[in-house]
Amino acid sequence: MKIDRIELFHVAMPLISPWRTAYGEDSVVESVLCRISSGSVDAWGESCPLAAPCYSPEHAAGVFETAARWMAPQVIGRDIRSGEELQQRLAIFKGNPFAKAAIDCAWWNLHALIENRPLHVLLGARRDVVPVGDDFGVLDTVDELLYKIAGAVERNFPRIKLKFRPGWDLPMLRKVRKEFPNAVFHIDCNSGYTIRDLDLFQQVDELNLAMIEQPLNYDDLVDHATLQRSITTPVCLDESIASIRHAEKALELHSCRYVNIKPGRVGGLTNAVKIHDLCRAASIPCWVGGMLESAVGSAQCVSLAMLDNFTYPADIFPSARYYVEDLADAPIVLSDMGGLPSVHAHTRMPIPHPGRLKQMTVQHRVIES
Repeated sequence: MKIDRIELFHVAMPLISPWRTAYGEDSVVESVLCRISSGSVDAWGESCPLAAPCYSPEHAAGVFETAARWMAPQVIGRDIRSGEELQQRLAIFKGNPFAKAAIDCAWWNLHALIENRPLHVLLGARRDVVPVGDDFGVLDTVDELLYKIAGAVERNFPRIKLKFRPGWDLPMLRKVRKEFPNAVFHIDCNSGYTIRDLDLFQQVDELNLAMIEQPLNYDDLVDHATLQRSITTPVCLDESIASIRHAEKALELHSCRYVNIKPGRVGGLTNAVKIHDLCRAASIPCWVGGMLESAVGSAQCVSLAMLDNFTYPADIFPSARYYVEDLADAPIVLSDMGGLPSVHAHTRMPIPHPGRLKQMTVQHRVIES
């Protein structure tokens, strides 16, 4: 299909309450939306790197400019017939996976519309529902956290993720485990530690977690392999897997026993599927992570999460959890499937609400042939 027009929106979406992690706090989520057109058909994609280069080296304003100035012109006027062909067109640009993902995800949604087939089916999925977990950031008090966890346990979430950072780490986790001895927990460190903290993680090892997510540096594979050899709890890599090559090396080095796959972080759905397939071949289970996207981006993650090696409950949140009103229609909602909170694949992907898009847009650019 020939790409006739690309429209990019840098948006700022206010959260109901701040989201705190090892790298800081976000009260507004900054994201990049892409509308891509072929003839009379257009579709949307989203890439959400956040406002500052703290989760990764990319940030929303930079992703917007990179995609608009360099990447969109590389595909405008071209007949792009596959995700692989699109990635080849963008391969001249080093790194910048979030910028590539904005275009790649929009291309896949356009492809699904033109083919008149659901996105998850085009990606290779054989199911249309996936269980999801619950997540809690750094809160003001441990008592507040315990109260929220009790609600998640009562609602039968199959696993609970806790943000973990210096000052909100082992003492917090011990209290949580004492209060909920049988619940499934994992911690997300967001690169907040180094291999010099090995003793800390050996103590965490005693608390029967499902995994320890991204404990060490955001671009590290070697120290994670050392850590994994030194503890029995599985290490999960997130930030460190920014490309197919990173995934290949992580598997070669035995750096982890789980991989979190986020379409934005790896360059789009094309690369996300390839990393999923690599991990499946290596018997490394995966799960889909979220970046607090609008329903546009979350629906992409839902479709991806239907693939068969995504066996750990996904990080996909109902819109009402973080936003008074989602930027997009229809919002993401949870359903009950077999007693577990779950999400269903979308037969028609959410698109931005025009009024809310206008209100939240920071900058806007049109690139056309």
